[in-house]
Amino acid sequence: MLLSAMPSAQAQEAIYLVRHAERADQSEDPPLSTEGVGRSYRLRDMLKDAGITKIFTSELRRTIDTAAPLASAIHVSPQRFPPEALAAKIAASTARDRILVVGHSNTLPALLHALHVEPPITIADDAYDNLFIVVFPRDGRPVLLRLKY
Repeated sequence: MLLSAMPSAQAQEAIYLVRHAERADQSEDPPLSTEGVGRSYRLRDMLKDAGITKIFTSELRRTIDTAAPLASAIHVSPQRFPPEALAAKIAASTARDRILVVGHSNTLPALLHALHVEPPITIADDAYDNLFIVVFPRDGRPVLLRLKY
């Protein structure tokens, strides 16, 4: 479906992945809720010194709004892509890139799988606090760090 065959992303230093923050309602493209706005600022505070060089979001408002405080703080313009285009954009990044991907509960597990992260990851419908960090050692499989924020 999403990323059936992703080229190796091992050139990147790290890839940070988060699900969008809490949304205001269940409509098709809602803004963030008050709690979600607060979470987007916590994400900014957590990652502002992480050396992020690129930010990728989906085309939906909740991912864009989740990335906005960090993007503003580090002066990086988020790039919007449909989920099926993310693999190519990550693979095309350089060895010095540190990438933040803001996605969805159904797209992030597929992306983590495409990055060769094992075991498979699932994200509960009510979970908005996961921060996944994938690092690529030169001599081994990707290492996944799973934090909460």
